[in-house]
Amino acid sequence: MHDGTRVLAGECTTIADGPRDREHRGDVLVIVKPDNTVLVHDSDGYQPVAWLTRAEAVTLDDGTLTARDGDAFLRVVTHREHGSANYPTSTAGVPVGACPDCESALVRARGDVTCLGCEQRYGLPTDARVCDARCSCGLPTMRVERGSALEVCIDRDCESLDDRVADEFDRVWDCPECGEDLRVLRRGGLILGCEAYPDCETGFAFPSGVVVGECPCGLPAFETSGGRRCLDSTCDRL
Repeated sequence: MHDGTRVLAGECTTIADGPRDREHRGDVLVIVKPDNTVLVHDSDGYQPVAWLTRAEAVTLDDGTLTARDGDAFLRVVTHREHGSANYPTSTAGVPVGACPDCESALVRARGDVTCLGCEQRYGLPTDARVCDARCSCGLPTMRVERGSALEVCIDRDCESLDDRVADEFDRVWDCPECGEDLRVLRRGGLILGCEAYPDCETGFAFPSGVVVGECPCGLPAFETSGGRRCLDSTCDRL
């Protein structure tokens, strides 16, 4: 129906058919969010008098708004319109600087850094901390613990976190099963996998933390947010 958030104010009849089957008439504010959630507010209280969450379809025809979701529907018939508009809506997050391409604000929200202007999005590891420093490309850097504390650009096409981890830890440790080198690899997530694969299928997820020594089993020990642990998450010797 729309790309942003649509608002409509007027004297309306609201008809809800479903679990909240009821009819209201009065001066209301109707909000249609980008995910097709429809909210109808009157002058009393913060809770809407009617709503339909993430409707499958929303249409507006000659002053009548209809939202449907399966067997449930919400209809708002406008008798007298006070005003209506469609406003742009974006991600809202913590400001982390300005976009080097369009100079709009960069914000961190829901695991990403997003530009409010050009809408460029940069995915972050869950444990990443966005730094005040800037990469040579103009974007913020992030601090991530993968064996050691690393500071890299938030744009992985500009500076690869995997490459930085590999520079420090590729072939550093031996496979506990066959003795071949453990390689830094990307297999869904970042792992240390045996170079002899597929003959040896030994592999370990690379933890979020820093190496602080050696486990009695011979593999590295990591200090993580959850405490000290072996590279092998099943090892109980630490």
